Amino acid sequence: MGQDLVLYGYWRSSAAHRVRIALNLKGLPYESEAVHLVNQGGEQHLPDYQALNPQELVPALVDGGRVFTQSMAIMEYLDETRPEPPLLPSDPVGRARVRALSQVIACDLHPLGNLRVLQYLSSQLGVDDATKGVWSRHWISLGLQAMESMLAGNVATGRFCHGDTPGMADACLVPQVYNAVRWKLPMEDYPTIRRIHAACEELPAFQRAAPEAQPDAPAAA
Repeated sequence: MGQDLVLYGYWRSSAAHRVRIALNLKGLPYESEAVHLVNQGGEQHLPDYQALNPQELVPALVDGGRVFTQSMAIMEYLDETRPEPPLLPSDPVGRARVRALSQVIACDLHPLGNLRVLQYLSSQLGVDDATKGVWSRHWISLGLQAMESMLAGNVATGRFCHGDTPGMADACLVPQVYNAVRWKLPMEDYPTIRRIHAACEELPAFQRAAPEAQPDAPAAA
């Protein structure tokens, strides 16, 4: 399995970034289809893509003709259909912890800094770029503070978010750290996150998933 996987995404999309990491951790080959979120008013709004994903968001994963959306659902689908190596622990307590860590980012933090939210702040509320930066740093810092507290000192935290093998929580964490750096959030208050992020960045699965490594990334990115 895995030869017919097609991932629709955007080089700088955090949600697509998560799925790229998951695919790479599982060693699954896939074809990339770029959906530029700004060109032509956003290619995600064009009829062909809207037919694929009515939410008009990335990513979308096509597997054998079936379309899957929402990065968290995609990662769990991959874990259920291609179980090795796993993205989630084998025990219920561990799975609940990893899901909670992942959802701090994917459900509570990331949506507040999503492109369509930032575009609405600009176009409908007249928020300038500097103020959008303040907004983004505020919400990222709150989310990372919670994540740091959940990780630091917990016996289940190892080299990675849960134990010594990277998984779904790490796939969510790394793109969010990328966003934090992009928005110039100081990272000194998050030593556990920085340590785990550094461990992830050493792995080819994360390196190949990086935004700048994607075929649709701008040449100067």
